[in-house]
Amino acid sequence: MVSLDAGEPEMVATGNWRVSANCRNGDPERLFVTGAKQRDARSVCRGCPVLRQCLAHALDERIEFGVWGGMTERERRAMLRARPDVICWASLLSEVTARRSELAQASASVEAPGPFEAPIEAPTPVTARVVRVPAPRGAHTSESRSASISADEAA
Repeated sequence: MVSLDAGEPEMVATGNWRVSANCRNGDPERLFVTGAKQRDARSVCRGCPVLRQCLAHALDERIEFGVWGGMTERERRAMLRARPDVICWASLLSEVTARRSELAQASASVEAPGPFEAPIEAPTPVTARVVRVPAPRGAHTSESRSASISADEAA
């Protein structure tokens, strides 16, 4: 599958996103193949500046045939089945892309420790072991008690 946030520019709502598509000058039949050939046809969509708009159009219009927005017919059907509640795929995909951009910026702003700062290490886990304790005298011999002690107590 092709990433939705591959640095594509936002198109004006009234603009025609198709004029910026990677597939605009090629043979359209190469995107309307069947079976396993669809996976190869998706390569046309790699790096396309209007990938998200193309996919949203295909999902919103319930286009059944061909490769659209880097997804095969089967992949789009699966998305539609998984999210029957979505009314506008264009809005949803825009929101997802915006959230991914925000997360990427947030993770990029987290600084690594400086040369004089020690990295924070996770504490070592304390393991517990079970020790069989014999039952007190006078109790039935088949009874025994289990006690849990920490590694510190055992040492």
